[in-house]
This record gives sequence, structure tokens and C-alpha cells, in this order.
Amino acid sequence: MRALVDSLGLLFMISIFSACNGLSTPRIIERMHISSSGSSNSSYLTKDELWFNQTLDHFSPYDHRKFGQRYYEYLNEFKLPHGPIFLKICGEAACNGISNDYMSILAKKFGAALVTLEHRYYGKSSPFKSLTTKNLKFLSSKQALFDLAAFRQFYQESLNSKLNRTNIENPWFVFGVSYAGALSAWFRLKFPHLTCGSLASSAVVNAVYNFTEFDQQVAESAGPECKAVLQEVTQLVEEKLASNSNALKTTFGATQLKIDGDFLYFLADAAAIAFQYGNPDKLCTPMTKAKKAREDLVNAYAKYVKEYYVGSFGAEVESYNQENLKKTNPSMYESGDRLWWFQVCSEVAYFQVAPSNDSIRVYPLVNATNLYYGGKNIAGSKIVFTNGSQDPWRRASKQVSSESMPSYIISCHNCGHGSDLRGCPQSPSPPEGSSKGCSSPDVVDKVRHEIVEQIDLWLAECHDFGKCSSQ
Repeated sequence: MRALVDSLGLLFMISIFSACNGLSTPRIIERMHISSSGSSNSSYLTKDELWFNQTLDHFSPYDHRKFGQRYYEYLNEFKLPHGPIFLKICGEAACNGISNDYMSILAKKFGAALVTLEHRYYGKSSPFKSLTTKNLKFLSSKQALFDLAAFRQFYQESLNSKLNRTNIENPWFVFGVSYAGALSAWFRLKFPHLTCGSLASSAVVNAVYNFTEFDQQVAESAGPECKAVLQEVTQLVEEKLASNSNALKTTFGATQLKIDGDFLYFLADAAAIAFQYGNPDKLCTPMTKAKKAREDLVNAYAKYVKEYYVGSFGAEVESYNQENLKKTNPSMYESGDRLWWFQVCSEVAYFQVAPSNDSIRVYPLVNATNLYYGGKNIAGSKIVFTNGSQDPWRRASKQVSSESMPSYIISCHNCGHGSDLRGCPQSPSPPEGSSKGCSSPDVVDKVRHEIVEQIDLWLAECHDFGKCSSQ
């Protein structure tokens, strides 16, 4: 996710809910994670596309239109005929396959089939040939949840047909990270009879209008020394932007961002990404060294932005251009920028405005969303919540355990967004989501052990009932 910065003071309040793209004037930036760390075939268990005819409007008894929705399946570990089916939810970005993360280990442990459904409108799963506002009316989390339910029924019936059997239910379990993590929790909440449980990793279940806590977490994750340097950079950027904006934007390789707010949004995301995806030293080490050496801090930050954020991470400067969001042509499907902003402005917000005091940088129907799903007070069951200690988005998740909904904080220096499934760093994520790159691998492994125990217990209860349990 990322936040649209309206003033210089907001500079380093960076949001990252995009992953397939980002959360409201913020976004989670899942699209960038996928494009930077998942471009090679080795990053995927499979990239073989399959298709399913999905209902366009699940809430109308009169609209019978359908559209093609892309999905993937990985059956190498599947123990026929009664093995579990793990549904890994794709979020706000193009879904180009099933990632080779810790889910591959879980599939081996449980003899599970892995299936992934691309979110409606994103990637190749768009109902329309243009992204006009009128055509986006069917883009919502509620429609997406019914997509998952319809797909689950379709896939189970297809499997039964292949095995020449009827009325048999394999145990299902759903997984997701970030916005998809929220969908995972909400799916278990709304369709408890269709899944044995869910893992909601870095799940932003609490819609927030003024998300000041995001910036607070960035500051906390940065630590006093790095935070102070970033605050100083903010002041220097403000001064230079006022005196010679063209020269400043040239320094950052962002002259195409004519609107200052777009430029600041770009700089803000660049810093937050380091903490969100487990690479704090990529930012803080060179910046604190530059400070101690009395080097030009703006140039030092520009070097980080160009070499890491744009270079290694793969961010596209043009994606911050407001003019880009006005485009309704098919080229927008892959990036998902316009799509995610529509969801942000209609459902979840997560506008990352600065807190009233000590900011590192100088606004949707959120009440309705939280009333419908419960926010942090979600009244579900058999949902595991996990969050990385350094992830700014943890502040919009459920961080306190409650009955039948354990919550774990994975605490380490580089534990960010989706650490339990992605390992460290989270972008680029290592094969099978290895924890070896985490500053405290044992902490990650301990939480993973708890996750396995919960999955094992809830799958066993499903087997005992002979179907998914809503208890």
C-alpha cells in the first residue's frame, strides 16, 4: 500500500498495502513485490494458466453475465483422494502463478493441493475491456469473497468428477498475505462451512480513514538514529522543492512527476518499502553513514531511491503519475494502479496522514466496511493472524489473540510483510520462504511451528466432521 502525499510534511509516511498493488491513497505494493521477486520461473511452483467462468454480479438475481477468471493448481504433493486443498488467495495485482514460498513446505507436510485464484479485474481476470468508473462497479471485497466461494464449489466438483465420485468434500484451508490476508480472514468469517480455517498473514482487516499509526510504525522500525536522519532529509527536500523543483526531481530521476504531491508520494514509498519488506539496512545504513560523514543527505537518499527502490526493487516512477490513473485502457490491468485506488476510495481508505506529533513527514466507507467485517474485533473462528514486527501495516491488523483466533508477532530486525510465508527478506523472497535470511530465524520457525499445529488441529476436526466445520 502506499499513501498519496498531499504536502511535503507527509514525505516519509510510506504505505504499502498494494501486492498485487497497495491500499488507498496508500497501497500495499504487492504488485511491486511480485514483479521484483517473482519474475523468474524458479520463483513459481507453476505458471500454467487455467480458467473458470465466474459470475459477474453475485448479488443480482437478474444479471447472469460471466467472465473468465484465471487460476492455477499445483498437485505434486497432493495425496489423493482425500488430501486437503490449500487455497492461496491472490490480492490486488496480477497473479502470474503459485509462488514458491513457505506454502510449498506446507503442501509437503500435509499432502495438500495448492490452488490460486486471481482477484477479479486484476491481471487477465477483467470482466470488461476498459476500466471506466462505470465498469468498476463490480470491483469489491464482497464480490471477491463470493468469487472464492463459487470457485471452491467449482473446483471441488471438478475434482469429484475426475475421481468419479459424488458428494465428497476434501478439507479446505485458505491463506493470504496483506489485502489477500484480510480476504482470507473474511472468507472464514463469512463462509465458515467452506473452509476448515484460515491463515491471515499481515492481514489488514481494520479499515482506517486517517492511518496515522502507519507513520508511527515506520518511525519505530527505523529506530531513533535513522528516524532523525529521515526527518532531516524531509526538511531538506522541502527546501529544495520550493527553491528548484526541477533540479531536485532530476536528482531523483523523476522529472516526469510534474505534480509535487506525486513526487513526494514516490519518495515516501521508497523509504517505507525498506521496512515493509525486510530490508531496513538498505536504507538506514547508507543514510546514517552519510550523516556521520557530513555528506549531502538528499544526494544520499537519491542514490538509495535510484539504486534500490527503482533498481533492485523494481518500482516504476511513472506509476506515481496521477495522469496514469486516468487511463482506462487494458494496459492498466497488469499494474492494477487504477483498480486498487478504486477499492481504496470505496472501501478501506488507509490514508496515511501524519500523526499530530513527531512525524517523519509533514483521507471511503470505512465504518461500513468495519461494521460488515468487524475490523480488529472480527468475530470469526479458526483464523491464525500473523504480523512482522517491522511492518507498518501491522497497525491495521489484529495483533491480539482471542478465542480460536491466535495472533502472533514475528519479532526480528528484518521481519516485515508476510514474513511467515515469505521468509526474509520479503522482497525478493528466498525460495520456499526460507527463514535463514531473517535476523532471528528461530523466531520465524517458532511461529511457523504454531501455524502448522493449528492447521493440523483444524484439518483433523474437519476430518472428524467429514466436512469443513463452522464451529
